[in-house]
Amino acid sequence: MANLTRYTDIVPQGILTRFVDVWTPPQLSADARLPVIYMHDGQNLFEPGHAFGGEHWDIPSAVQRVMAERGLPGAIVVGIWNSAERWRDYAPEVPMRSIEGTPIWNALLERAGGRPQSDTYLRYLVEQLKPLVDRRHPTLPDREHTFVMGSSMGGLISLYAVEQYPEVFGGAACVSTHWPAGGYNLVDAMGTALPRADQHRLYFDYGTAGLDADYEPYQRHMDEYLRTAGYREGIDWVTLRFDGADHNEAAWRARLDLPLHFLLK
Repeated sequence: MANLTRYTDIVPQGILTRFVDVWTPPQLSADARLPVIYMHDGQNLFEPGHAFGGEHWDIPSAVQRVMAERGLPGAIVVGIWNSAERWRDYAPEVPMRSIEGTPIWNALLERAGGRPQSDTYLRYLVEQLKPLVDRRHPTLPDREHTFVMGSSMGGLISLYAVEQYPEVFGGAACVSTHWPAGGYNLVDAMGTALPRADQHRLYFDYGTAGLDADYEPYQRHMDEYLRTAGYREGIDWVTLRFDGADHNEAAWRARLDLPLHFLLK
């Protein structure tokens, strides 16, 4: 694919090696510099041949649509492929300690194959991957132009990234966030650790079918934390419900323009 660079030789410390795709909008001027969105489950973003079930997000079309229809400058998108230890990488490490010893913790350990290691994953993203992307691509590297985005467990790690590195990320899009991985204890732990509202933008959404059918009570609980923390709905925070939307790439692709616009506006 044109405008796509695939890195196959970045060796992280403490987690499994995975591919990283970096897509840049075409026809940039020589001096153009763009915001960056770091996205999880990167193999599902650009090419259907690599995507889960053959359904991809088609990020290039969505970014170029937002550029054309909403007059935004676009963004460089960094797709970090997941690994065989996806759940360990994406389960928020510190908040998950609130459920240790409970049945839901035991279920997480069995599903993930071990304890969460998301602090190591985020160090890789912030300390190793981001400096490389900023050196080799025309980025705007400051917090105001650096974002993170993901779906399901990727939604959890996206919010956790902003909470752990509020000086690095200016916002997160958490699509179909898989709150049941830790239940209300997880929501409470993450809700009390939100970054400053006047410096960050947070997007949440969920459907009503499949796994998403269980999400609304948890998300509404998180919404209360956002209000208490001073986030202004529609300005620096939004939560959207999509009736009938399922938990899959096709559903996320259908509404992708909305989180992109919210982060880049």
